Amino acid sequence: MWKIELLDDEVLRELNTLPADQRAKFTRIADIIQNHGLENVREPYVKHLEQGLWEIRMKGRDGISRAFYVIARPRRVVVVRIFRKKTQKTPRREILLALERAKEIR
Repeated sequence: MWKIELLDDEVLRELNTLPADQRAKFTRIADIIQNHGLENVREPYVKHLEQGLWEIRMKGRDGISRAFYVIARPRRVVVVRIFRKKTQKTPRREILLALERAKEIR
């Protein structure tokens, strides 16, 4: 059984700023991971980025959002950054921020 957790209150605030349909999509994908196992979830729901950083991909009427996460033991998905995507390419600064936050995980 996989557990989904947010790194801290800042990530919770980031989640709460998303439009309702994208928050619902995040919850739905998190449920899929918990019920079916992360190893059974692939694109278009999740995608590997770099250095152990992955993304949950949310799309809704009001645009596109991403939730960056890392995998921790035992069977934990820790979300370290959530943001609304405004360009086709994911901004490098968002990836760097997520990698920096990921250093806090034990």
